[in-house]
Amino acid sequence: MTAYSTLHSAAQRRTLPPRVAYALVAAVIGLALFASGTPSPLYGTYRELWGFSPVVLTLVYATYAFGVLATLILAGRLSDEVGRRPVLLVALGTLMGSTIVFMVADSVAWLFLARAVQGLATGLALGAASAALLDLHPRRDPAGVGLTNGVVSAGGMGLGVLVSSSVIELLPAPRVLPYVLLFVLFAIAFAGAWWMPEPVVDRSRPRLTPQRPSVPAPTRRAFVLAALGVTSSWSIGGLFLSLGPQLAGSLFHSTSPLVAGVSVFALAGSAAIAQLVFRHTAPWAGAAAGSIALAGGMVAIVAAAATGSSWLYLAGAGIGGAGFGVAFLGALRALSAAIPPAHRGAVMSAFYVVAYAALSLPAILAGVLETPLGLRATFEMFGSLIAALALVVAVEAWRTRPLGSPVADHLRCDVVA
Repeated sequence: MTAYSTLHSAAQRRTLPPRVAYALVAAVIGLALFASGTPSPLYGTYRELWGFSPVVLTLVYATYAFGVLATLILAGRLSDEVGRRPVLLVALGTLMGSTIVFMVADSVAWLFLARAVQGLATGLALGAASAALLDLHPRRDPAGVGLTNGVVSAGGMGLGVLVSSSVIELLPAPRVLPYVLLFVLFAIAFAGAWWMPEPVVDRSRPRLTPQRPSVPAPTRRAFVLAALGVTSSWSIGGLFLSLGPQLAGSLFHSTSPLVAGVSVFALAGSAAIAQLVFRHTAPWAGAAAGSIALAGGMVAIVAAAATGSSWLYLAGAGIGGAGFGVAFLGALRALSAAIPPAHRGAVMSAFYVVAYAALSLPAILAGVLETPLGLRATFEMFGSLIAALALVVAVEAWRTRPLGSPVADHLRCDVVA
């Protein structure tokens, strides 16, 4: 029996067709990113209630990020060994538990606990769901998988902050209702995962031991490009999630959570749209051009922080977000096409180790420096560094282009002429 027929019979047995299962695991990735942004609009409320400093807020964020990284390093290959479905069920069940901890939180200690549990479960969910996308795609198309992953990741990140801020602004019980909504969404995903087919045929005993991120030799060149693309793109996401809401409130002279939500959504929404528009761009070209656009957007945002221009800030978010999306898509497409089936969970976990390091480290450092330097000066400094990094990534992505690339040949002819 072939792997496809095994998968097909499993789908019939569990009543969830492969196409629906593919949509489900894509939704899990988006939902994991959605959940990561849900608490962000509430941090101001938490600080007022419990009186903690910006450094403590940074540590709360770091707890989540390091929880994700710890799981990816400890259990990155777990879904390759025991199957995608069991790992997704554990991850989604734990994420449901984290929403309950958020609901009952009455001190900063509970906030640390909730973010730690959420981070650990998110690491499990992302590694398994990203690998399952490659397993379940109807045509086994790596480009299609990369596009799906990129769009749901960017869309989930933006919608998490926007929906949460809308609920806080418009509905009662702002410290409870966003997490009630999250709990319901996780419960629906859990029910879907219960009935999904198991794409991993050859399973073995799990090995929960610390490990270096594992990338097979044939995949390493593609992984380097993917790591460069995700480093430049997710760094701007981390900066926006940590300092963006405060800077948006300062520039728009508003304390409304919706202002913060709209600014983050401008970044992530334009990222998702740009991926759909430029989905046929070669991976190396997407990583290069996207990184250049990302750098331009960050320059505009830095200028907005220096001049106090709210509209320049939104324009920079849109341009930078589009670059974010195209660079991230180029990275994912290059990687998805090169991963051997037996190493999908491990390689995608290694990819998300790089992604969450890029998402978390700039945010953590910016939060630590905000008090001595001030909000705008900190944003200007880190925005400039991210813009410079994006330009370096653009150069490195250009260097990874295939020999004989039509674009490269055309440009060389223009230079010679």
